[in-house]
Amino acid sequence: MDNNFIVSARKYRPQTFESVVGQSHITTTLKNAIERGQLAHAYLFCGPRGVGKTTCARIFAKTINCLNPTASGDACGECESCRSFNEGRSFSIHELDAASNNSVENIRDLTDQVRVPPQVGRYSVYIIDEVHMLSQAAFNAFLKTLEEPPQHAIFVLATTEKHKIIPTILSRCQIYDFQRIRLEDTVEYLKTIATREGVEFDDESLHLIAIKSDGGMRDALSMFDKAVSFCGGRLEYKEVAATLNVLDYDTYFAVTRALYEGDYKTALNTFDEVLKKGFSGQTFASGLASHMRDLLMCKDPQTLPLLELTGSILARYKEQSAVCDASFLFNAISLLGALDGGFRTATNQRLHIELGLMKLSNLSQKKTFDVIAPTLPPLQKEQVATTQTAVAQQVSTQSAKPASSAPAQVAAPQEAPKAPAPQAPTPASSPQATASVAPQAPQSVTPSVASIKRSSTPVSEADAKAAKKLFGSSISDIINGRTRGGEEEEKAVYFDPQTGQKINNHWGEFMERLTKEHPRLGNAMKDTKVSGHTLSMAVSTEIIRDEILRNQPEITALLAECCGVEGSIILDVEVKMEQDNTLPHRTIDKLHFLVEKNPELNNLIQDLGLDLQ
Repeated sequence: MDNNFIVSARKYRPQTFESVVGQSHITTTLKNAIERGQLAHAYLFCGPRGVGKTTCARIFAKTINCLNPTASGDACGECESCRSFNEGRSFSIHELDAASNNSVENIRDLTDQVRVPPQVGRYSVYIIDEVHMLSQAAFNAFLKTLEEPPQHAIFVLATTEKHKIIPTILSRCQIYDFQRIRLEDTVEYLKTIATREGVEFDDESLHLIAIKSDGGMRDALSMFDKAVSFCGGRLEYKEVAATLNVLDYDTYFAVTRALYEGDYKTALNTFDEVLKKGFSGQTFASGLASHMRDLLMCKDPQTLPLLELTGSILARYKEQSAVCDASFLFNAISLLGALDGGFRTATNQRLHIELGLMKLSNLSQKKTFDVIAPTLPPLQKEQVATTQTAVAQQVSTQSAKPASSAPAQVAAPQEAPKAPAPQAPTPASSPQATASVAPQAPQSVTPSVASIKRSSTPVSEADAKAAKKLFGSSISDIINGRTRGGEEEEKAVYFDPQTGQKINNHWGEFMERLTKEHPRLGNAMKDTKVSGHTLSMAVSTEIIRDEILRNQPEITALLAECCGVEGSIILDVEVKMEQDNTLPHRTIDKLHFLVEKNPELNNLIQDLGLDLQ
C-alpha cells in the first residue's frame, strides 16, 4: 500500500497566478499591483468556499518576497525565499487560523510579532484565514495595527462570510470578491487532472461532478478522488452518479417524456424506483424542476447561455426541449415550485409528490370542444347558421341589461326556413321527424363555449361582459379553453324557465345542505336574492367572492340535487366593503363626529362663542 498518496486538492494546488482557475479578475489585479509596486498594507479576500482565496493569498505572499521574479511577474521558485516557502519553513510568511485564535490575547501576540522585520525578503505577510471568527473585542484590538502597520508588514484576510466583519475593518482593507468557478472551467480543469493521472472519463461524468461541486474547485477535486476510488481507471457516468448519490439525467429525461405524453403510470413507477434507491421525494421534485427550467432555457437562443451544460448532455436537452411546449414547461415549473414549498408540511409526503406528477401529466393533454350542433336535434345547414346569428344577437342583448336581471330567452329565428309538416307519424330517426322538431330548439338555447370559440368576429367589450356573466369566465379564457372551474365547457348552455320557482321552493333545504357541507359558503350566501336563474349576493371581501366563484360547480350540483334545477345558474357576486364604524377617541374627533350627526350643535357653538381648540 502506498502511504504517500496526496489528495488532488493539495497535489494540484496552483502555484502561480496563471494556474488559478476562474478568478482572472483577481489574479490580473494582483499581478499589476506587484509589477507597479502599488501594494496595500491590508487585503480582504472574500467569497464561497473552495474558490481559491487562501491559494491566491499564498501565491501573492510568495511572489512579493521572491528575490528573482520572472519576466511574467511570477515567483521563480528557486531563490531562498521561494524554497523556504515551498518547504514550509519560511519566517516571512505567517498563516493564522482565526477560528482557534480569536481572542484579544491572540491579537496582542500578533501585534508584538508584527514589529519584527522579515529575515528573508522584503515583507512579512500575515494570512489570517476565517477572519470573521474573531470576537468583537479582538476586532477592536486589531484596528490600530491594521490601519498603521510597519512598512514591512502586509495583512491578507480571508473569509467566507463578509457580512460578519465589522465596517471599521472593511474600511481599512482592499476588498477582493471571489466568484464561484464556472461549470465549464471546472470541467476543463478536471479533464487536465484526469489526463495527468491516467484516468479515462466521459464528459457526462465530469460534468456531473462539476454540477455537484456548486462552483467550488476543492469540492470538485474531492469528489473526483472519490469517484476514481469507486470506478477505478475509468469513470462511467452511471457509476459516478451512484457514488455521488445523485439522480442521473436519464431519470429526469424519462419522467419528463412520460409526463408530456400524459403517461402518469410510467412517471409514478419511476418515482417509486427513485424512492427505493434512497432519494427523498423533495430531492426528486427539486431536480425535476431544475430539469424543466433547463429545457425552457434551451428553447430560445437568448436564454441558452444561462444553461451550464456542455457536450452530449446539451444536445439531449435541445432535443427534448424542441418536443415540449413552452406553456407546458412554464406550468410545470410553477407546479413543481408549489410542490416543493408544501412538501415539508404535507402529512403524506409521497402522496403529495404523486399527486403533483398526476397533475403534470394532465398539463399537456389537448382538450377538444364539442360544437353546438351535436347537442341539439339535427338541423339543416341553413337553420344552424340562423341559430348562430340569433345567438350572437342574444349575447349583445344580455350585455346591455342590468346585472341583476335575468337574461331573456333567445327569440326564435325570424327567417328560418320552415320545414314541411309531416303527413303521418314517422319514427324519431327519420328525416321528416327531425325537420319538424328542429325549428323549436333555438328557443331555449343560449350561446355555448364552443360557439364563441368558433367565432372569428372580434368580440366587443359588451359581449365580453355578457359572456363572463353567462359562463363565469372572461372571453379570453373561453377562447383559450380555460373556465372558472378549470375545465372546458363541453355541452351547450341553456336556461330552464322554471329555475327561479324551483330554487325558491327548495331554498331552505339547499341552504341547510350547503351550510353543513361548506360552512363558509353557506354563511356568505345567506342573503342571496333569487331572480330566475340568477343568484345575486353581496359579500364584504374579494376573497369570499373568489371562493364562491371557485366553488360554482359544487354550488350548481347541489342546487340540481336539492331543487331539481336543470338549467344553467349565474352567480352575480358583488363586493361591498363594510363601513368603518369605529368611534373616535380624541376630544376634537368626538366633537366633529357629533356635529356631523347633529348640525344644530355647530350653531350652538357659534352662538356661545366657544373656542374648542
